[in-house]
Amino acid sequence: MATNVSGTALAGLDAGKPPEQAFGERLNRIFTAYALQKPDRIPVLLPTGHFLAQWGGVTRQELTENPDKEIELLERAALEFEPDAIAGLTNHPGAALALGDLMTKWPGNGLGPEGSFQFVEHEFMKAEDYDAFIEDTSDWAIRSYLPRAFTELEGLAQLPPLGMAAFGTYAWFNLGLALTAPPVTSALHALSAAAEAQVVTDARIREGVGRLQALGYPSIPIPPLAPIVEAPFDFMSDTLHGMRGIMLDVLRRPDNLLAAEERVLKFQLEFAIDYTNVTGLKTVFIPLHRGSDGFMSLAQFERFYWPQLKALIVGLTEHDILPLVFYEGIWDKRLDYLAALPRGKTLGWFQFSDIFKVKQVVGNTMAIIGGMRNSLLQAGTVEEVRDTTRKVCQVVGEGGGS
Repeated sequence: MATNVSGTALAGLDAGKPPEQAFGERLNRIFTAYALQKPDRIPVLLPTGHFLAQWGGVTRQELTENPDKEIELLERAALEFEPDAIAGLTNHPGAALALGDLMTKWPGNGLGPEGSFQFVEHEFMKAEDYDAFIEDTSDWAIRSYLPRAFTELEGLAQLPPLGMAAFGTYAWFNLGLALTAPPVTSALHALSAAAEAQVVTDARIREGVGRLQALGYPSIPIPPLAPIVEAPFDFMSDTLHGMRGIMLDVLRRPDNLLAAEERVLKFQLEFAIDYTNVTGLKTVFIPLHRGSDGFMSLAQFERFYWPQLKALIVGLTEHDILPLVFYEGIWDKRLDYLAALPRGKTLGWFQFSDIFKVKQVVGNTMAIIGGMRNSLLQAGTVEEVRDTTRKVCQVVGEGGGS
């Protein structure tokens, strides 16, 4: 194994190859599998996350707060394990901390130095907010939602209806008083600070991607390298109404929920298309949280979850955008629905689903990622890990597309 980060020829399977050649071959291997074709060998994707801290002998807080250390450890891990693509942390706290984000906790901020990033669910949207959300989502988001979800943005609640901005030059006679109010100016300063923090974060991400490429390794297209969109049901649940609220909505106000999902579907598609056109990154990440087996009945899935998710995925593929969909939990009872997606146009990353059943049902529809559980890597023996790897490669890797 190579242990330096000098960019010299690599060891192992790619021994003797210059980094630029290894990079091209790895990228081709990945895209061959994505296209449901058979690559020269099954590509290995390595999202490292907080593993880098444990492996590198630092705290998770240091890994999160010290981008130089993260990039250094990411380079070392690439050369040590020689994956076909690799990624580090998918969450960076700069902008969230600047805004007083109430829905996240970070190692060293809300958690101990060895804590793991946490999403803390709140019910920021109330049942009585549906009409305002559906009528003018942007106005409601800025004047009602943001002040509830971010402590540094409470002043935005003092803004007048945003439609007044369409009053042109006369708007400033009406908006001036609000814009100069101390709570509003404080919120605007917080937004500026968050933007500056994100600029720094994005620059370090690009630096890390460049340094990995110089060593011969592509980066995995997951956050922060790809924008995030969600199934409209998850969008309404995760950061707005919470799990309790959304399950009550299914029973008490289904028509309002469906109308809100249509709004969400429309502007998420517009966002993703615009984002990928501007950046040239024609991939989006879709983490799915509430649609798995056991969360809702198939009848509810068919009404509230799948039609909107399918429309989102198909809408992306129609604009040559590749959705990387993380099927969190178990989707064994939903696989037949996934088989109806456009062939060779999506990626399926499966967490706990029966990976062999996944191959059987959707192996001709989408490239498959998964089959190795974290619990096995943490608690299994070396031989158990090797046996599982062999079986997954032989069965799921047969014919390509994984």
